[in-house]
Amino acid sequence: MIKRILTFLTLGLMLAGVVSAQQVEWKTIQQASKTDSKTNAKLYFVDFYTSWCGWCKKMDRETFANPIVAKILNAYYIPVKFDAEGSSQFAWQGTQYSNPASIPGARPSTHSFAKAILGTQMGFPSFALFNSDQSKLTIIQGYQAADDFIVMLWYFASGDNRRYPFDKYQKIFNKEIRPVMNQKLGI
Repeated sequence: MIKRILTFLTLGLMLAGVVSAQQVEWKTIQQASKTDSKTNAKLYFVDFYTSWCGWCKKMDRETFANPIVAKILNAYYIPVKFDAEGSSQFAWQGTQYSNPASIPGARPSTHSFAKAILGTQMGFPSFALFNSDQSKLTIIQGYQAADDFIVMLWYFASGDNRRYPFDKYQKIFNKEIRPVMNQKLGI
């Protein structure tokens, strides 16, 4: 009996170690933009950040470090880190994007992709979700605590956004949805 309990505890600790070791496998926008939409069934998740954004850094330390957030992003999304003031050049849905040259000594300019996607909702951090064909699904803005972010990520990853309004989804998540999510994620 004791041997069975020890085996069960050891297995549980090993599983907990695997879950806690999970990290988001970030891609560059160039890598993501080259993904073949005919063979890709995943959604795209783009984290728009800047080097000076304190809330962006808090998202990295706390929310993106959460093993369940990382597991959802890795399994159901192509997660992209995008410097909204960076200098990358790429095509997204057939449109070329780049960042105009910054004026020396001035604040860096905003990348044309950030302007096109975020529009008048320019603020950091911001997160854009895209369908597998790279068409925009939604934008989420501001710092998100891990528990709230899990609900939002799963809402779109599971396709539940086509079945429930979000306010109802939040109310039923822990009782009805989380057990299914945990089973699908193997946790």
